[in-house]
Amino acid sequence: MIVTAGRDKGKRGTVLRIVDSEYVLVEGANKVKKHQRPNPMKGVTGGIIDKEMPLHVSNVALYNPATKKADRVGIRVMEDGRRARFYKSNGEVIDV
Repeated sequence: MIVTAGRDKGKRGTVLRIVDSEYVLVEGANKVKKHQRPNPMKGVTGGIIDKEMPLHVSNVALYNPATKKADRVGIRVMEDGRRARFYKSNGEVIDV
């Protein structure tokens, strides 16, 4: 994925997890410093940690390696009835 808006615009990374239907966690993007209290019961040390925060799905796009840019995605029904995603810019089918 590539970030299309915000302070991390242009950064690329993989999706670590989908938080809910509207937010995703992208590796290396939207990093914040969190002041964490120590918790001896869980074995967590205190201090300032760097962590990724979720981004809205409208602010990320799929990376197209052919054009080396962010690209929109469409859905096409193949001849055998399967549905396949494709890049809108060049029509290339995405391998999943």
